[in-house]
Amino acid sequence: MAAFAQNRVQQADGPGDRTGADAPRGPVPVLVPQGRRRPPPLGTILLRRGAIQPADLVRALEIQAVQQARLGDILRAHGMASDRAVIEALAEQFGTTVLDASASRPDPRLIDSLGPSRCLQLGCLPWVKAGAVTLVASARPDRFEAHRDEIEAALGPVTMAVLAEDDLHAALIGSRRNTLRLMAETCVRASESCRDWDARRFSHLALAALAGVLAFTLAAPLMAFLVLFGIVVLALVLGSALRIAAAVFQMRGARSPAPADARSAPRFRQPPVSVMVPLYREPDIAPRLVQRLGALTYPRELLDIMLVVEEDDHLTRDALAASDLPRWMRVIPVPDSDLRTKPRALNYAMNYARGRIIGVWDAEDAPAPDQLQRVVERFARGGPDLACVQGVLDYYNPRTNWLSRCFTIEYAAWFRLMLPGLEKLGLVVPLGGTTLFFRREILEELGGWDAHNVTEDADLGLRLARHGYRTELLDTVTMEEANCRLWPWIKQRSRWLKGYAMTYAVHMRDPVTLWRQLGTWRFAGVQVLFLGTLIQFLLAPILWSFWLMLFGLGHPLAAALPGWAAAGVAGIFLAAEVSGLAINLTALRAPRHRFLRVWTPTLHLYFPLAAIAAYKGCWELISSPFYWDKTAHGIHDGPQLLQPDLPQ
Repeated sequence: MAAFAQNRVQQADGPGDRTGADAPRGPVPVLVPQGRRRPPPLGTILLRRGAIQPADLVRALEIQAVQQARLGDILRAHGMASDRAVIEALAEQFGTTVLDASASRPDPRLIDSLGPSRCLQLGCLPWVKAGAVTLVASARPDRFEAHRDEIEAALGPVTMAVLAEDDLHAALIGSRRNTLRLMAETCVRASESCRDWDARRFSHLALAALAGVLAFTLAAPLMAFLVLFGIVVLALVLGSALRIAAAVFQMRGARSPAPADARSAPRFRQPPVSVMVPLYREPDIAPRLVQRLGALTYPRELLDIMLVVEEDDHLTRDALAASDLPRWMRVIPVPDSDLRTKPRALNYAMNYARGRIIGVWDAEDAPAPDQLQRVVERFARGGPDLACVQGVLDYYNPRTNWLSRCFTIEYAAWFRLMLPGLEKLGLVVPLGGTTLFFRREILEELGGWDAHNVTEDADLGLRLARHGYRTELLDTVTMEEANCRLWPWIKQRSRWLKGYAMTYAVHMRDPVTLWRQLGTWRFAGVQVLFLGTLIQFLLAPILWSFWLMLFGLGHPLAAALPGWAAAGVAGIFLAAEVSGLAINLTALRAPRHRFLRVWTPTLHLYFPLAAIAAYKGCWELISSPFYWDKTAHGIHDGPQLLQPDLPQ
């Protein structure tokens, strides 16, 4: 068996421990300095040292033949070799030593010469300068020679030592913690970020607008009411038309032949995938989260689950520490800051991601076991402009109470009809906050998430469109918890609407540029989707006032509107109600949703809550624009509820 394993090692491409992310197809270049002999394969070294069994090496090489994974990562992921054994073998393979990180600290000035972010991207860390030569620690010695010119341009002549990735990260954080924290808060260019939001200026504008409306109302009350009524009716008409068009296009697309099954597509080597899961003050949900993610079927050597927690959240960190995390899960503590938002945490954690595809799940999520395979297949079939794949959200507690039923109905329509319809219409797709997957290079090009935007997902969807990238919907389902308590629901919805308002204001700073980048069609869609949504909620009481007429009470416009106009308004209201009812019923076709159909008419009582949330959100634009109103998870949770239905 040992001879057979040795033969397999000799047939392997490159020096044994290679990185599929750098060379997904064909032979891997030998990354050794000129004049040096080709280093022995990593497997040979480990066999000679007695660090692995021959049968394990054969199995690992078979896995490596079909995956974009390094041999050392495969061996460690499957428990075939220890971390220390692999690191020491890598040092021997590349003719160097293992750096003792406990004996000294890296020189911060050298780190700044290369840049902390670039150090993380290259997997190396300048450590100390001895004469004219700088010692550089590397967690990726297989890539060091490929980047030697860049490193030496910043540092001068260098020599390499090997250091475990965790030790390298710890040393970098110890030296440049504040720099990394600040980078996470400001990585999006200022022109596309809301971090310069001036709450005082907004309050002055809001007060001026309110005073103007009040003065107009006092001077000409009927005319003022008529103008506001016209604005909200226009928003209602355009919003209803958009929903109808999205539903029709999605239904028409659903009836067309499905694309060829991914299994019939040309085979490709699966890439490493990193998925970030932000948690904050959620010690109870942590063990269940680990159990759910354990159901994923993506190859463990390619899987990188990053549990992102605030550094001072000791309850959650202690719960995770007690959960016996598998090797493919790790905790990423986020340094303290006055800004406490999910996008800030995601930006910080992305620096440490290992994958070529970056995903996001929420703490209470239960993704379909094959979700990552399907995401990878979609990216493989999509063109280079496919930047994001958005999955479908469903809820595992729709039977909890009336609020959870309405929440499930609303989001069945949103994820199964509205978002896919927007994609088919060629409009901007405002992303959901979870079950999102990105090409890493594109996400980094855009600067990641706007750390100050409390609806960072919708903002990122708009920024992707502005930069010429596409988002596609994928019919893979993630189950999560529907918000089913009244005040937490209002707080969550107020955060979303506050973020919608900030996103719209930021991107409309220069409407001409936005129009040129998006084109007329998508620019108009942004107006209807963002501004129209806000108008409908903020001016909803004007529409509610027409219920007075059903009870025989007077209405300010009853005498002002001619008969044909009153009939037209009634027709608009009826069409909006009927279309909304039809769309919601259509979205509830899945067997597990059918019991919700009888509850659909009660959405008349559900949506007014969003108007209250809109007023709360507007107030926070003045008082606390960057405040993240946290939603508690795990209130109504249980493993018996985790069987999703795919979109119909």
